[in-house]
Amino acid sequence: MNPETIRRRRWYILGVLNFSLLVVVLDNTILNVALKTIADPEQGLGATQSQLEWAINSYTLVFAGLLFTFGVVGDRLGRKRVLVAGMAVFAVASLLSSYAQSPGQLIAARALMGLGGAAIMPQTLSIITNVFEPHERARAIGIWSGAVGVAIAIGPITGGLLLEYFWWGSVFLINVPVIVTGAVLIALLVPDSRNPDPGGLDPAGVVLSIIGLVTLSYGIIQGGERGSWLEPGVLGPIAAGLAVLAAFVWNEARIDHPAFDVRLFRDPRLSAAVAAIALTFFASSGMFFFTGFYLQSVRGLSALQSGAMLLPFAAAQLMFSTRSPALVRRFGAKAVCTIGLVLVAAALGAYPVLGIGTGTPLWVVGAAFFLQGAGMAVIMAPATESVMSALPREKAGAGSALQNTARQVAVAMGVALLGSVLASLYRGRLAEHLAAIPAGARTAANESIEGAHAVAERLGAAGLVGPADTAFVEAMRITAGGAAAIALLGALVVLKWMPGRAAGDAPRRQEEKGARDRAQV
Repeated sequence: MNPETIRRRRWYILGVLNFSLLVVVLDNTILNVALKTIADPEQGLGATQSQLEWAINSYTLVFAGLLFTFGVVGDRLGRKRVLVAGMAVFAVASLLSSYAQSPGQLIAARALMGLGGAAIMPQTLSIITNVFEPHERARAIGIWSGAVGVAIAIGPITGGLLLEYFWWGSVFLINVPVIVTGAVLIALLVPDSRNPDPGGLDPAGVVLSIIGLVTLSYGIIQGGERGSWLEPGVLGPIAAGLAVLAAFVWNEARIDHPAFDVRLFRDPRLSAAVAAIALTFFASSGMFFFTGFYLQSVRGLSALQSGAMLLPFAAAQLMFSTRSPALVRRFGAKAVCTIGLVLVAAALGAYPVLGIGTGTPLWVVGAAFFLQGAGMAVIMAPATESVMSALPREKAGAGSALQNTARQVAVAMGVALLGSVLASLYRGRLAEHLAAIPAGARTAANESIEGAHAVAERLGAAGLVGPADTAFVEAMRITAGGAAAIALLGALVVLKWMPGRAAGDAPRRQEEKGARDRAQV
């Protein structure tokens, strides 16, 4: 495909890439609405909370562990080719997930989906970086970031609609026709590109990263499941996971072709931008994990109604993501990212400050979702652009993989840590109300809020529902307060280390001016 044809088609190409990205991003948020159904032993698979956490984390950890490698593979073999291959794997894994017969099968199929997603995600941003000239790249990345945000938000409403009329597996089966359509459009419109000097592969780094992250996540989830963080079965895996990750960082810092180039973090603009993305998603992902249970189990909403509650988040993403580049031009990336993180912190802080609980008006919850969506929308575009513009164009795959790896690791750790903290707090507050419950039922009630409701219905212990709901919302408020503190930490990181407007934006403005001058010749 010649350069002039690519230039004319560039916005169509962007649309196709955003459509292809839809299934990867939508998948986790659509799953959040289905968690309650999957946990149901009759309508779903009877999964426990820890198994539900692994259903999310098996995807995100494999995704994160392979992102950087697939960025390099795309640079070497051709980004279009790797993108289509990743979509094929994702389609097969979606089909397997939809017909899983046990939580273990679902977790394994989700891990395979993570492999396909890791091949898809970095290619989309790499192709965008190569198709658009620097003076248009920020706008294109803003639209790409908006598509990511909208996919995050429409997942719950899509999942709710599917669960209203079909079985739980339909939330995965829906991926297949979307992928087939996307693959056809990619074949027709998207140009291929590759790095003329691609890096080498690092299988040892990939293995170390996945082992370290999985082991660390296992220890964290065990802490929440056991309700104690000082047992050998909890501290051992956490220490082992951290040790393996330390070995991973040491290995990556000394080899020529690392799977995750930690030396890139010497650039303060890049490292601060990656930190902003990671801390935003760490704080937000845990909230998305348990707000589904809050809306459906505690507030009694259907899956569809629960999904509709995320529409304010989607509206905020649409309103602010495309305006983010203009805000950056006016105020600078540092100011915009800081304000975005403060908005996210305010949204999460609303849970403990306003005492959101069993009787809070739903419009208050919707307003918190809107504020969170607005904050995330204005962060993503400037942070992503800061990462991509800090690297030369031929390293677009590495830059894309870098920020997406940070995001996926943050999602996995957020779900594991915040989910485990909530589970521990919930158990501690419910324990005194379970003395008269048989031992087996007590274990089920301790597993999750959904388990407590099932025990109350089965044993006719209606008096258990109120204390279980109260225990859950109290745990949710405290956990949300912790998540808000993490978002504020992100704001401080950006204020301290992201270069100001003059220092951080001058090289980019010079590059954009040169591109405009060349276009006029």
